[in-house]
Amino acid sequence: MLDPNLTLISHPLCPFVQRAAIVLLEKHAPFERINIDLSAKPDWFLALSPTGKVPVLRVRQADGEEAILFESVVICEYLEETQTGASMYPDDPLLRARQRAWIEFATQTMAEGWQVLHSIDATTAEARRTTFRDRLQKLEAELGSGPYFAGADFGMVDAVYAPLFRYFAIIDPVAAQPMFEGLPRVSAWRTALAARPSVRNAVGADYADRFRDHLRQHGSFFAA
Repeated sequence: MLDPNLTLISHPLCPFVQRAAIVLLEKHAPFERINIDLSAKPDWFLALSPTGKVPVLRVRQADGEEAILFESVVICEYLEETQTGASMYPDDPLLRARQRAWIEFATQTMAEGWQVLHSIDATTAEARRTTFRDRLQKLEAELGSGPYFAGADFGMVDAVYAPLFRYFAIIDPVAAQPMFEGLPRVSAWRTALAARPSVRNAVGADYADRFRDHLRQHGSFFAA
């Protein structure tokens, strides 16, 4: 039976929702998931979300009152602090701070990857790919032997980056592969994340089809 104490308000394609869903699944925390149409946001959702964006986590407290959390990293941090299961950060304060810095680095990396995928022609795609690869090269220099960001244990950094790498497993491999050439650690990390059950199960079975439709609707150069 689902625990009504946690409700994740979601959109099927949102990568930021996926971050929260991955952490919930890693923590084995029961939750309800409600998808909304972001092109026709319901009034009840707008009343909850100060930004009008997903994810939103609705938390039913012990006294029956509901608290609302927004912003994906904030939600993930709350889940880390309140749910059982393996810690998703190292104990060492310096290592923990460094990982949080790489989580912040993910914000612009995600934006640049999104821009690549929404290029409408080859020239624009190539220019944006160069910028995106610069971010990936910085990650390549930070990664170790893997399989995850900080070694053998799956952590919060992994949960944050996994939705970005998922995109590139959906588009044509001929188009995706050049972005990762010469980046063996990032490529291996990407493969390990794709195989993680929490990452796989953070989206619906129709996610790839939905994302391809999204690219076609936006006239993407990468639409199949």
